[in-house]
Parts: sequence; structure tokens; C-alpha cells
Amino acid sequence: MPWSQAEPAPVVLVSGAEALLSERASERIVARVRETDPDVEVTRVDAATYAAGELTVLTSPSLFAEGKVVLVEGVERAGDALLLDAEAYLADPVPDVVVVLRHGGGQRGKRLLDAAKRAQVPTVACDPVKTDADKSAFVQDELRRAGRRADARGVRALVDAVGSDLRELAAACAQLVADTTGLIGEEAVQRYHGGRVEATGFQVADAAVAGDAGKAVALLRHALATGLDPVPIVAAVAARLRTLAKVGAVRGRGAAAARELGMAPWQVDRAAQDLRRWTPEGLAVAISAVAQADAEVKGEGRDPRFAVERAVLRVAAAVDR
Repeated sequence: MPWSQAEPAPVVLVSGAEALLSERASERIVARVRETDPDVEVTRVDAATYAAGELTVLTSPSLFAEGKVVLVEGVERAGDALLLDAEAYLADPVPDVVVVLRHGGGQRGKRLLDAAKRAQVPTVACDPVKTDADKSAFVQDELRRAGRRADARGVRALVDAVGSDLRELAAACAQLVADTTGLIGEEAVQRYHGGRVEATGFQVADAAVAGDAGKAVALLRHALATGLDPVPIVAAVAARLRTLAKVGAVRGRGAAAARELGMAPWQVDRAAQDLRRWTPEGLAVAISAVAQADAEVKGEGRDPRFAVERAVLRVAAAVDR
């Protein structure tokens, strides 16, 4: 289940590497318990420093029969003592106690995860949000829960500007909710976040992919002059070209094939429009140019600035006019 549906249970497993979602799941469970028991005792345990028998002590009934929530954080870093105690606890949980096991991913503790699955412990999935489609869905959900909406261009601009970190993306949504009114569009996002590294890089990429060499170079030189590293710019151009290549590969195979790409519909539509100006040969030339620039800006070349500018010009020149 997603974090927004997490509910108290004798044992809850919060599994996944996305820390923000994991924290929200734990906070929601505590809040739900407090709705019926405002005085519930909440204890946090660091799995890395856990001592044998600690779980038994923390979950033992209190003198006044008060409810308890025990949050065990970092189970992926746990030693054998916690893993053994937690597995034993699954077989006989204590009434009126909620134990939340937070596992951030990896193989450590897999036996406990398997035991939790066999015991049908409710599991909250907090997997990393990687694709732009998932980030767009996250933005829309954040705004919807705050009673606001953004149009498609506004969502896309926000993901481009702040999409590398989910916590920053959530903070950006909160800022826009607090500081704007009505439907959130691209103009509002640019006003608050247009100067971000990712936004600048994608602006360069957009101009290059559109074949506008003059605009692309002007944006690039401005970005470099204000201290932007060439590496994220090359990454942004590479990301745009990868999107074109992916959409081009399924073009003509129908909407179902496009959905399998893990992209938001507006990304697929935009790439399809961009591809009208691209031939497979031109796309191959552009991808090769960016691959060379990527190696050069990461140490193989003498002048990273020259490398990225040359790549941007080659990409723009590869557009079929």
C-alpha cells in the first residue's frame, strides 16, 4: 500500500529507500493512533545500536496499560540481535502496541522481511520515485492534498526544475501552495524556481533539441557564467535525447506501448512532436555527440566548457530542417 494509506496494526513494515515517504508513513501511523489515544507513548529505536531483548522491554505492558508505538528505524542496518527478536515478535505481538519496522532496502534483514510476508504483516511500499511520470504524479498528489492544482505545463516545469530530490519537490509544492493562488502554471513555477540547476539545464536541452542553436548557446553561456557545472547540463541534454529515442522506438505501436515507457502522457506527446524534426540518423549523431561530451566533462577532456558547447551545437545542427 502507499504511505497515504498506512494504518496502525500490531506490526507494520515500511519498506523502501525513499526516506520522505517512509517518514510520512510512520508519522501517519502515529497520528492515527493518537486520534484514539492522545497520550500514547512513542519510542524510536535505531536498529544499528539495538541491544538484545530491547524490543521485549519496549513492548511490555506499562503500569497504567497505556498504548505504545515503537518505531524501529534502519532495519537494513540491524545486527542479528534485532533480526532475531523481531522475527520472534512477529509470532506473538503484544496487544495495544504498534511496532513499525522501517527497512530502507538491500539484502540485510531479508529473512525478517520474508517472515513478515508469511505473517501477512501490512506493508507500506516506499520505493524510490525515479521516473518523470512518477514525479509528476507525486506533484499532482501533493497539490491535490493541499486543495490545489497545476496544469500540465506547470507540473512539467516543476519536475524539470526541482525533480532530482523528492524532499525538495515536496517543499517546492508547499511553497507554491503558500505563495500563489488559483491554478498553478508554468509562469508561477518559473518565477519561483526558474533559476534552479535542473531548470537551466533543461532549457538548454529544449533549445538544442528544437534546433535553435543561438538560443541554446546563449542559455548555456549564461548558465556557465553564473557558476553552473557543465555536467548537469550534459545530463539534461542526454535525458531529452533518451526520451526522443525511447518514444521513437515505440512510435506506431499504439498507446499501450507508449504507456510502458514509464513517462507522463505529456512527455510522450511532446517527444512525438519533437520527433517530427528528427531523423534516426540525426538522433544517432546527437546522441554520439552528447556521449563524447559526457566523457570529456567528467575528466577525459581539457576544457569542459568547450566540450558542452560543442555538443549543444552538434545537437542543434542534427535537427532535420
